[in-house]
Amino acid sequence: MAKKAEPNSRTIENRKARFDYHIEETLEVGIVLAGSEVKAVRAGLVSLGEGYVLVEGSPPQMTLRGVNIGEYQPAGALGHRPVRARALLAHKREILKFAKLVDQKGMTIVPLKLYFKDGWAKLLIGLARGKSKADKRHSIGEREARRDIDRAMSRRR
Repeated sequence: MAKKAEPNSRTIENRKARFDYHIEETLEVGIVLAGSEVKAVRAGLVSLGEGYVLVEGSPPQMTLRGVNIGEYQPAGALGHRPVRARALLAHKREILKFAKLVDQKGMTIVPLKLYFKDGWAKLLIGLARGKSKADKRHSIGEREARRDIDRAMSRRR
């Protein structure tokens, strides 16, 4: 039997990351959240725009920094801090692979998407290289051309 999608599951995307960076490789990782953070993510109170991932430690570990998960009001004083370092869960070989690639000049790891899969919070991270202004203008031009084509096709129907 096929699994049904959760009715209240939300996917929070970092669209700015795809505009500012060339995404070369992606990886789905788990994320360690407190109870009130899970409720806030389900409510969509998340901003991935300023987030980044660091690989540090002697047994390498990934941590998510700069992501704002808003306060869940019903939690009251027992809630969480909105911006804090959150541990990411991945296999050691995957962490080492990303750590090697990040050591190259101009490479970073950015969060792309936060969603729930089988009841677990998952984060899609991407190995990214920054775009130049010319690349960004090219992306805007492609997007506008695609939009014009879609408009023309919708008029024909």
